[in-house]
Amino acid sequence: MKNIENYFHTKYNQEPYTQIEDGIYKIEDSYVTSLSFQQEPEYEEGLDASEISQYPLEDLLDKYLCYISDFYEDLNLEGNQTCYLEFAAPNIEAIRDIREIIGKHVYIATVEEDGQLYDTLKIE
Repeated sequence: MKNIENYFHTKYNQEPYTQIEDGIYKIEDSYVTSLSFQQEPEYEEGLDASEISQYPLEDLLDKYLCYISDFYEDLNLEGNQTCYLEFAAPNIEAIRDIREIIGKHVYIATVEEDGQLYDTLKIE
């Protein structure tokens, strides 16, 4: 994942969303934020927005204790290079933390440790 940016969707301008801080909104018992990014097929990620890769996304969700609350199916279309996702968590700290990937490069790297190969999440 590269070119990670904040994404503002117009749905945030209305009820039931309440802006808490820049890029973070509250809806019922959850906090949400939306990000846009481009995938990198050279890291075995999807070719376009219609096929968002499970990795490194699943590792990010595990690391930051978030889940995907909106896949923006109207935006993540075949041929589009930019992907859009809404991340949610019951804890605002988790949403603040995941926003730290904005502007960074996120990918899965294979590392060797004690003669074993492991896949690990890299955020640079």
